This record gives sequence, C-alpha cells and structure tokens, in this order.
Amino acid sequence: MEGVHMYDHPLIHHKISYLRDKDTGTAQFRDLVEELSLLMAYEVLRDLPTETVSVETPLAMAACQRIKEKEIIIVPILRAGLGMVSGFQKLLPFVRIGHIGLARNEETHEPEAYYYKMPKGLEDATVIVVDPMLATGGSACDAIAHLKKNGAKSIKFACLIASTAGLERLHKTHPDVAIYAAECDPVLNDKAYIVPGLGDAGDRIFGTH
Repeated sequence: MEGVHMYDHPLIHHKISYLRDKDTGTAQFRDLVEELSLLMAYEVLRDLPTETVSVETPLAMAACQRIKEKEIIIVPILRAGLGMVSGFQKLLPFVRIGHIGLARNEETHEPEAYYYKMPKGLEDATVIVVDPMLATGGSACDAIAHLKKNGAKSIKFACLIASTAGLERLHKTHPDVAIYAAECDPVLNDKAYIVPGLGDAGDRIFGTH
C-alpha cells in the first residue's frame, strides 16, 4: 500500500522478538519500546527540512546541515502511546507533546474518547501520532479524525506492531496519513487482539497485567 512504511532491519526485528516474549519483564519491556521508537523515528523524521549553518570546528569553518526547528508535535494515544514518546524526544528534544485519551469498549472493540489536550499551532505542525499497537485501527482512525477536526493538516502515524486489517482500515480512512510499522501480524482474535502480537502493550509497559 502506498504510504505504508514497513521496517526491515535486523536490529528492529531482534528487539521486537524480546518485546513479544511473555517472559520479558516490565522494566525491560518499557526500555525496548523506547529503543524501538528511537530507531523508528529515524525513518519517520526522514523528510524534515534542513538549513545550512556555519559552524566553527577546532580547525576551520564548516557548512553544516541542521534541522529547521519546524513545529513538531508528538501525540501518544493514551495510555500505551506514552511509552513511545521518549524515543522521539531523545532525538529531538524541542518537540512538543499533545495527548489524546481513547479507551476501548470491550463489547464493541471500538474506541471511546475521554481526554484531548493539544499544544497551540496544530495547523502548522507536523503531527506524529504514536501507539504501540494498531489492531482494529479504530483508535488510530478516531484520534486522527479528532486532530483533523482541530486543524491538523500534516499527520503521520507510527506503531510497533500492526494487524493487516488495522493497516488497511487506517489507510482507507485516512489515505493522506503516512503509516510506519515495525512489523505486521495477519490475525485478530475474537477479542480484537493482534495474534501472535505481544499482549496488552499498556499493561506490559505500566506493569498492570
């Protein structure tokens, strides 16, 4: 699918294997989510504009490229998305953070919004929505719809593991949104969990499982 970016890097696949492992503890799981987010951010941020600046080295002047501090807003879908924020922040400390809270209705498997708070300037920013899992695609679609309603024009979505159905739904609903996923699993079970997946990412990040 055009606009869908899958990763094929041994380091990412290596870390995902530990993320999936049921014996990986909370602290290690949290660290892996951060590390994977940082690795993925490299590609997500590939098209950021740069400008030429003059830098004085110990030997001479050098013409260098620096990222223009264009407005970048990271939007984690609460609560699991919070685990991916620090990876982006380590690369670009000047990013601002918005929050959108969506809880899954366990009967319908669809998201219900309970919190929305964004920095000013949404309409001029590059907005990167992050959530470790893209299962049915409902939360991602709803979050992006909220952002567009409030003026966001340039939006990307990044997740660690997607389902085939979730990718297709998000791409069909928001074809203008670039999607980045570390890996994709083919199956959703009757509870709308990705299989084999990694379980409930939020529970494993925060130790509530």
